[in-house]
Amino acid sequence: MIKWLSCIFIVFFGLVSFVGRLPKKPTPMPFIYPKNWPKPLYNFKENPLTYEGFELGKALFYDTRLSKDSTISCNSCHQQFAAFSTYDHPLSHGIGDSLSKRNAPALQNLAWKPLFNADGGIHHLDVQPLAPITAPNEMGETIENVLKKLNRDKKMQQMHFAAFGSKNFTTATLNKALSQFVVQLISSNNKYDLVQQGKANYILPEQLGHDIFMKKCVQCHVPPFFTDFSFRNIGLPKDKFLSDEGRMTITTFSEDSLKFMVPSLRNVMVTAPYTHDGRFFGVQTMMEHYRKQVKATKQTDSLLRNFIPLSNFEIGQLTGFLYTLTDTSFLKNKNFAPKDYPIIPNFIHLH
Repeated sequence: MIKWLSCIFIVFFGLVSFVGRLPKKPTPMPFIYPKNWPKPLYNFKENPLTYEGFELGKALFYDTRLSKDSTISCNSCHQQFAAFSTYDHPLSHGIGDSLSKRNAPALQNLAWKPLFNADGGIHHLDVQPLAPITAPNEMGETIENVLKKLNRDKKMQQMHFAAFGSKNFTTATLNKALSQFVVQLISSNNKYDLVQQGKANYILPEQLGHDIFMKKCVQCHVPPFFTDFSFRNIGLPKDKFLSDEGRMTITTFSEDSLKFMVPSLRNVMVTAPYTHDGRFFGVQTMMEHYRKQVKATKQTDSLLRNFIPLSNFEIGQLTGFLYTLTDTSFLKNKNFAPKDYPIIPNFIHLH
């Protein structure tokens, strides 16, 4: 009898121990956006959002081990106070004091983007991180080495287990975790949004600027995202040093020469400098280009070949309106800020 009871206890505690090691289902995380916005393009069925996946993605976003020399993280080029762009740097900085070819774009409302990078060369958010991680003038690392470093870290493996039910990172889970974080970077709460909702009113310069914007700028910068996601040649001469052909690099079509994706104007007043190579450091100089400096070629967008007529007064009012596109709640959202995750390498083996 005692032997039977001993066996039962052994089996019982063995089952309890086994069940305790089974992965718990991660907690679903809602994706909340304004009711008047279109449905997102991102396929959440392929990568369901969870709180555990979001936290893992955030830890990865701020982790310098994604770079070869552990000096560069995603955050190095995408800073929250600048709407997750690189403030005040024309070109992104990489490992070993290298420079990338382009200005780092703001990371916001990515669930609605059909293509990624200024040339549209990447078709899916879940593979986009592979480009900067492996680019020699950005993070300069191999995916194999990144996975090795992460899989030697006990804390990161615990977070991965909570998010995906296994302790070891794969290329797919690395990308999916990052996507779960960045896809939640939704900017939808600026003064423009509040006015649209009937919760605020423009002051006179803002209203005048809005009216000018709707006449002269909205064809390319379409609300609610303030971009139409198209590729356009805005009449900029090619930088001879960078020799960046833009969309033509992807399509090889000459008509796509110097075409770049129209950037969103959300948070535009905190994302300077502007254009794909950051050559303009202020919105006034950007507008000066549109009214006087467009270089008309066969590839130049038809809306710009004859410039955009803007008086000094109109530029002033437009600037007032552009300030209403700054989403302070987005720039200061603590849910997107780093926590005490292992940014400094912490190589602890799991046995």
